[in-house]
Amino acid sequence: MYSTIDAETLKQKLDSNEKLHLVEVLAEKEFKRLHIPGAEHIQFGQIAGEAKKRFQKEDEIIVYCADTECSASPTAAKKLDDIGFTNVFDFVGGKKAWKEAGFPMEGEEA
Repeated sequence: MYSTIDAETLKQKLDSNEKLHLVEVLAEKEFKRLHIPGAEHIQFGQIAGEAKKRFQKEDEIIVYCADTECSASPTAAKKLDDIGFTNVFDFVGGKKAWKEAGFPMEGEEA
């Protein structure tokens, strides 16, 4: 069963250089526009196939989307969980919570 993570905990993990995969599951244009530094992009509909190619089953994977009302990241987290990934987190607040916390962003609009 996947877990959830908040902005502050995610920031601490990223700052500590912990080995993890931070994955934005929105459309590529959204990722290019603005994303969390260090994030990888895997579009929501491709998460299962791409994760199998890129990650080990025990890798820490944190998925996120736009905000608390976006259902893409919890659905992606469940999908990863269902196909056997064992260390999956959903950053529920997504880009909105990250930005509102005053943390840095990357992309065309950063």
